[in-house]
Amino acid sequence: MNQNQKQVKANPAALLPIGVFLLIFLGSGIITGDFYAMPTIVGFMIALIVAFMQNKGLSFDEKISVITKGVGDENIITMCLIFLCAGAFSGAVSAAGGVESTVNLGLSILPPTVMVAGLFVIGCFISTSMGTSVGTVTALTPIAVGISQKTGFEMALCVGAVMCGAMFGDNLSMISDTTIAAVKTQGCEMKDKFKENFFIVLPAALITVVLFFALTLNGSATIDGDLSYNIFRVIPYLLVLVGALIGINVFVVLIGGTIFSLIAGVATGSIALDQMFVVMGNGVTGMYDITCISILVACVVALVKEFGGIQFILEKLRSLIKGQKGAELGIASLALLVDACTANNTVAIVIAGPIAKEICDEYGVDPKRSASLLDIFSSVGQGLIPYGAQLLTAAALSGLTPYNIMPYLYYPILMAISALLFIFFRKRAK
Repeated sequence: MNQNQKQVKANPAALLPIGVFLLIFLGSGIITGDFYAMPTIVGFMIALIVAFMQNKGLSFDEKISVITKGVGDENIITMCLIFLCAGAFSGAVSAAGGVESTVNLGLSILPPTVMVAGLFVIGCFISTSMGTSVGTVTALTPIAVGISQKTGFEMALCVGAVMCGAMFGDNLSMISDTTIAAVKTQGCEMKDKFKENFFIVLPAALITVVLFFALTLNGSATIDGDLSYNIFRVIPYLLVLVGALIGINVFVVLIGGTIFSLIAGVATGSIALDQMFVVMGNGVTGMYDITCISILVACVVALVKEFGGIQFILEKLRSLIKGQKGAELGIASLALLVDACTANNTVAIVIAGPIAKEICDEYGVDPKRSASLLDIFSSVGQGLIPYGAQLLTAAALSGLTPYNIMPYLYYPILMAISALLFIFFRKRAK
């Protein structure tokens, strides 16, 4: 901790803006039954107003100065720019037909007898490639419904396999907003975080495949309909994945993937030449919400930190934390709790990230490990809460309720167990 942070006096009242946000967000969800009735961005705007009303010792202009320094942090600006670049790539590759071709390629390769386990595997690949769990759920749930109808397997089981696969890539993908937020708030390299994260969740993924295979061992399936695909449209996903893994700058990877997606789309007739910039713009527009939320959260956190709220949380955590193992458990618990309150794992990471970074600095936790824990446990929460966008989308597309699907969400639970074992038993450098 640096000298400026030591001079800040712990002040629990400084956490009021965050408390107001949670009260409004959760309250509206409980009253209406829809946890997305209150737009997250509106909730944080109200929280920012509350933050400005606190601490009469600072003038309005001085508070403006505090938040501009918070928003102007290198990690915040970089994160927002990456969000926009990821949106451009997503818009271009989707318009080029990359999602449909990737799904059909997977279904064409897999034998019919392993379709449910295959849904999980395909979901893992697509979510890692696309960087969006909700997008994966949207693309694969109708296929899961069809497989259920043709095999007799319980529909909730098939949809649960899709949900598990979607959450696999949500915290691994190089273009996922959760991964970007985790890496930038902790100050580590994308490829380092991926490697750390991958080996933590791999055992959970392998056990999940075995479980789905065992549950459907005596079934079979024949998938009718057009399963045509164009490998040229799948290549942009592979380029982004491989480029990020070998350490190419994330901006170069995303811009290169966008350009290749546009070329593939125009060459295969999916994108009209005069629509290239339109599809990019549509993708960028889809990232406006999380970009603006990140800016507002940075403003609120800057004032909360200035008024002593972050210091208060750190002092409370310090009373519970004993060494690096305790610090990692604290980061994991923080990510899980904030996600349960916000129902948005990216927002949870943006909120918890600065606090986790303080814990890392004090207890010597490796930044890539902290980024992995933030991403994993916020995804654990997001994959299990019945009011999260992923389960709500899966339920809406399948005609089920979130509670029908929840008994088959093996992967998020196994991911949490694997990560906890990693915390307790992995050796640490002295």
